Formats: sequence, C-alpha cells, structure tokens
Amino acid sequence: MMEAATASSAAWHSANQRALSAALGVIRRRLETDGSGGRELGSAEKGLDELTREIAPAPAFESLAKMFGLTPFEREVLLLCAGAELDSSFAAACAAAHGNPQQTYPTFGLALATLADAHWSALAPDAPLRYWRLIEFAPGGSPGAPITTRPLRVDERILHYLAGISHLDERLAASAARASFEEELMPSHERIAQQVAAGWKHAPAGARLPVVLLCGPNAQNMQAIAARACVSAGLDLHVISGDAIPAGVVERNSLIRLWERESILSRSALVLDHHDSGHSEPAHEAAVGDFIQKIKTALIVSTRERPRFRGRPSLEFDVKHPTANEQGTEWRLALGELAESLNGGLEVLASQFSLPGAAIRSAAACARSSNGNGLLDTIWEECRRLTRTRMDDLAQRIEATATWDDLVLPEAQKSILREVVAHVRCRNRVYESWGFANKGARGLGISALFAGASGTGKTMAAEVLARDLRLDLYRIDLSSVVSKYIGETEKNLRRLFDAAEEGGAILLFDEADALFGKRSEVKDSHDRYANIEVSYLLQRMECYRGLAILTTNFKSALDAAFLRRIRFVLQFPFPDAAQRAEIWRRIFPPNTPTRGLELHKLAQLNVPGGNIRNIALNSAFLAADEDSDVRMSHILRAARSEYAKLEKPLTEGETSGWE
Repeated sequence: MMEAATASSAAWHSANQRALSAALGVIRRRLETDGSGGRELGSAEKGLDELTREIAPAPAFESLAKMFGLTPFEREVLLLCAGAELDSSFAAACAAAHGNPQQTYPTFGLALATLADAHWSALAPDAPLRYWRLIEFAPGGSPGAPITTRPLRVDERILHYLAGISHLDERLAASAARASFEEELMPSHERIAQQVAAGWKHAPAGARLPVVLLCGPNAQNMQAIAARACVSAGLDLHVISGDAIPAGVVERNSLIRLWERESILSRSALVLDHHDSGHSEPAHEAAVGDFIQKIKTALIVSTRERPRFRGRPSLEFDVKHPTANEQGTEWRLALGELAESLNGGLEVLASQFSLPGAAIRSAAACARSSNGNGLLDTIWEECRRLTRTRMDDLAQRIEATATWDDLVLPEAQKSILREVVAHVRCRNRVYESWGFANKGARGLGISALFAGASGTGKTMAAEVLARDLRLDLYRIDLSSVVSKYIGETEKNLRRLFDAAEEGGAILLFDEADALFGKRSEVKDSHDRYANIEVSYLLQRMECYRGLAILTTNFKSALDAAFLRRIRFVLQFPFPDAAQRAEIWRRIFPPNTPTRGLELHKLAQLNVPGGNIRNIALNSAFLAADEDSDVRMSHILRAARSEYAKLEKPLTEGETSGWE
C-alpha cells in the first residue's frame, strides 16, 4: 500500500509539472501576441484544458485558484509571476511586451494589457492576490512610481506550492513546528479528541470554527489529543508557542495572515501552546488574547488557565492525567508477556506516576532491554527519570543519601515517620481499592510538618523518607515561588504542583513559615491577595497525590487553620546528651581514621546534629592537612570555629576534661 501511494504521488507530481508548463506556455504566448489571441495561443489553451481535465487531483494552480477564490485574470497574474521565476524565456517576453529591454519583470500594467478578462479590482489590497500575499511588490523600479509599473514577484511559499512541493513558509518555520502524531491515546483522552473533531465537523457552514481550549497540567497529553482530533478531521497540525506571539500589532497581524494562508494551503490546524509561557506580563497576555480572537482558522489552545478573549465561540475541555486503570492497561500492552512477572507491580507504578502513553511505551522499551533482570526496579527508575525534566526546572532536587540508621530521634518521632511511609505506600489501596477516594478528593493529600530548631534533623528526615520510598525529593526555593505581582504566586505554585503530580515527588518547603504564616487581617488589596495565595496553597496540598513536607523553626508562626489540614506534625527536639553522643558515634564515615575520640566528652557540646556534622567535617579537614588521624584536638579547634560562626561562646563546661 505504501509503494502504491508513493507511485501515485510521483505520477501526480509528474502530471502537475506538465500542466504547470502548459499553463506557463499559455501566459508566454499571451505576452507574445499582445493579448490578441492567435492560432498558437488557441492551440495552447486547448491543450491545457485537455491536460487539466485528465489530472486528478487537479493541478496545484487550479487548486490554489479555487481555495483562494481567484478570478481567471487573477490566476493568470499569478502564473505570470511564477513564469518569471521558473522559465528563463519570460524575461525576454516581458521586456518585449513592455517595449523596454530593461523591464524584464512582470507588472500589473503588463498584466492588464496582455492577460484575458483583465479587471482593475485585482490590484486592490483586499483582493485575494495581495490580501493572501500570493504575489508581492519586488524591489526595484523608480521611487514613487505608480503601482501598475512596480515589479511583481510570486511569494516563495506559493511558488513551491505551484511546483507541487509542501514546504512550510520560513517565516512560520522559525516560530512553529509540525506536530507528531500519537499512535494510541488513553480512552479518556480519545473521547476528548473525538469531541473536538465532531465540534469542527458540525460547525455551521461559513461560520468561524470555535476555538478549542484544552486546559490541564500536561502539555504533552493535550498535544496528543490535538493530533488525534486532526487525524479524525483530516487535517495536518502545527504547534506554535505562546511566547512566539508578537507584542506589536503589525507583526501580530502579519503572523495571523500567514497562518491563515498556511491553513488553507496545507489543510492544517494550529496548536497555540500557552502551557508554560515564559511571559506573564499583562501586555503579553493581551497579545495572546488578540491572536486567539482574530485568527479565523482551526485553532487549539493548550493552557493551564483559560485565556481571556472575547467574541469567539469556544469548546472547552479539562484534560486530566490518565487514570490509574488506564495507565495500568497501557503498561500491560506495552510490556506484553513481561507484565505477568511484575506480580501487582503495575498497579503500584500506575498509582505513583502519571505518565502519558508515549512515556509509558518509552519506559517499557527501556525495561525490555534489561532482559528481565530487576524489571520493576528498572521501570521505576526510568519513570523517575522521565518525570524529572519539568521538576528540575522548578525546584532543587536533593540526592537522598540518609538512611534510618543516620537518623537520631526519639522513638515517638521515628514511629510517626514510619506512618508517613505507610500512608504513601498504601494510598492506592486505601483510596482506590477500599473506596476512600469516592468520598471526595479533598483531604487525600499527604502532608507533614517538621518543626524544630535548625540542625535538629528535619531535612535529613525528609531524605530518609525519600530514600525509603524511592522517590525524588525537591526543596522549594520560596524566592522563586513568591512574586510581588498579583496572581503570579498562584501560577508558580500551580506549575510546581502540576509537575510534581507526574512523579509523585516529595516536596520540601523549607522554612515554610515565610510563605505559610498566619493569614493577615485584610487592610488593603495586598493583604487580600496574600490570603488568596495561602488559601490556594491549602487547596493544592489537600489534593496533591504525593507527599508535601513543610519545615519551620517556629511552629507557632503557622496559621492554625493551616495546621488543622496537616496530616502529620512532628516536633524535632533539641538532642539531649545521650542523643548527641549517638550522633557523634555515627557521624564519621567508616573510612575516616580516628584516634582517642571520647563520645561522652563530645556529647558535652550543646549543639544539634547539623552543627555536629559541620564540626566533624571541619575537624576531618584539619586532620587531613596534618596527615593525621582525627583527634579530640582537631574537634576542639573545629568546635571553636563553629561556635564563632554561631556567635556563641564555647563554655568550659562543654570542653571540660578534653585536655
């Protein structure tokens, strides 16, 4: 079938070239006979008519004339300009018709004088030739000369089309790309794609097509839906970023005109990807809205939030992540017989990761190459890698190296941490299999508050959870989230949570009281919007399917309403002497040479684990510099340096008996 299609395409291109040559021959004879006809001209016209009727589909110049509503005269003007590019004999014919050897180019005046059925209205800016930029005025001619004497040339994209070559206009290629087409869609996404295609199909004849709004967290899912809808509607598809929409009205209108022309030439729809725009200024949002409002062709807007535009009908769809059942089915199809060896592991994968079909197939292909050795582990790690891309752009990933053995805490706190692990691991069984999710999504998010002084192990505890659960841990930089611009903080939080949802990453909001403090009494608009930010955060945390950890040095600074929505609250106590001794016992790696360290004396240093680590590390450098084992004297010097940094005196009681 592929070979037959290729042969058919080659046959049409050959026939199109013959028809185009014949059409140019007619135009050349019109120039040579000064439009008066003649036997040769009549014969050429008859041969062109016969050849055109034999070709199916019609030659490109006939299709183009029909698509843009060209009159016979306008079609011949277009062919005249194309002939000047494609046939070297046209230069001499134009010069002879002008009666001037220097005028080797087409003009409107020449067309009016020599071509059949000439009419002045073809020169109008809103007539098809100029409106659709099928032809344009070329450089040259006398300054200020009448438009009838100015040189004309065919637009390059149109010239390629007449020759039977599909080639995206280079002015569009710089800002857009042809979309790829998914082989398979999840059932919920397939239904949306068919609804989009049906919406286009049943639009009133002659009316503007409704703009399609696909709103959701994952741009890849929405582009796949758009591609499938275009396949069903018999359309090609291109994608342009919202960031590429020009701010200037003239440039924006030019882009719109070119895309409308391209849509007609290639039967193409356009996806405006406004999903993760790098611009948030009101002026840019207004430019995007103006683009959506003005463009008349099939348009799909991929976005997190509904853009603002007026006066154009729309079809709106919320595109959610595929369900766990849909992903499980896709995993089974992608893995084939290997799926049976996972013993329920697919359900765990589908509950932890929210991946589009293409990503699932990619991970499955990677797993198959592992020859079945540690299959589930291979897939798990590949899924983590696939979901990191977006998160790495939004937050700092922390390599979780700490283990339960590194954590020195009272047993009560460790017990709560183990409960956190159980909630994350078993959430699919409890929420889905046991039906708790049917009671509503609110309150299903797993959140924990770690409160305590600096250095008491809050971040280490988060690392321990991430390592045990084999999930990525991301520290949220509040300076990149909180914005002075109204509404921007919510956008940043939305982008962050949407990206984290795909891999169920653990989010660590360090020193969270800076963002999640007590909601202020409303005194002005800034207070009102600050409270909206906190409320939005509460909403997202309650629905987040992963684990969100908040750390604070001052639990009392947090809003009481916020605390009520936290599932786990852990107070990290300042370590007592016994705990400090245990921290010192574990602080040096096995390969570190030590001599004469007395744990009960080291435990006299009244500092938490974070400072103990700093002292231990500094003492190791001091010993290495002396090519010596780490001794109490090195630790004493390091302790003095650490205490000086803390602006805290090192008392005699803390170093009693050291020397």
